[in-house]
Amino acid sequence: MVNRQKRRVNCRRLARVARSVLAAELERDGANWSSEAELTVAIGDDAWIQELNREYAKKDMPTDVLAFPQEPGPHTKERGLLLGDVAISAETAARQAEELGHEFEEEIAILLVHGILHLTGWRDDTPAQRKRMMGRMREVLAGARARARLRCGPAR
Repeated sequence: MVNRQKRRVNCRRLARVARSVLAAELERDGANWSSEAELTVAIGDDAWIQELNREYAKKDMPTDVLAFPQEPGPHTKERGLLLGDVAISAETAARQAEELGHEFEEEIAILLVHGILHLTGWRDDTPAQRKRMMGRMREVLAGARARARLRCGPAR
C-alpha cells in the first residue's frame, strides 16, 4: 500500500479489508486465481488520479477509484500471483464522504472494495451490473467492518 498524499490513512485496516474481499471473492466463485494473489493499492490526490484517468481511460478528469487488472483476466488458470492495482483519490474520497455523511476512512474502504471487485471480474457498465456489484460491495464490507483501526501515515 502506497500513500502518495498527505492525509492520514489507516493502512492496516485497509490491508485487512483487502484480504477480506479477496477471501470472500475466492470463496464465492472458486476463482482460479490464488489466495496468495497480490495487489497494489495507491492513494493519491485528484491531480495524480486525473493523470491516470486521462492516460488509461481517456477521461480528462479526476475520479474516485481506478482498477488495473493484470492480464489475462482474473478467472483464468494462467493468472499469476499479481491480481492488479487499485488507485484511489483521497481528495475525491473526502468530498464523497462528506456528501454521503460518513467518515473518510469508510469511503476509502468502500472505494478499495469497489476496485478489488473490478479486479476479480465484477462490472458496473449497466444499471443491472451496477446493482449486482453494489449488493456485493455491501456484503463484503459488512464482513470487514469490525477490523482493528491501527493507523499509518503518508509515504515519505
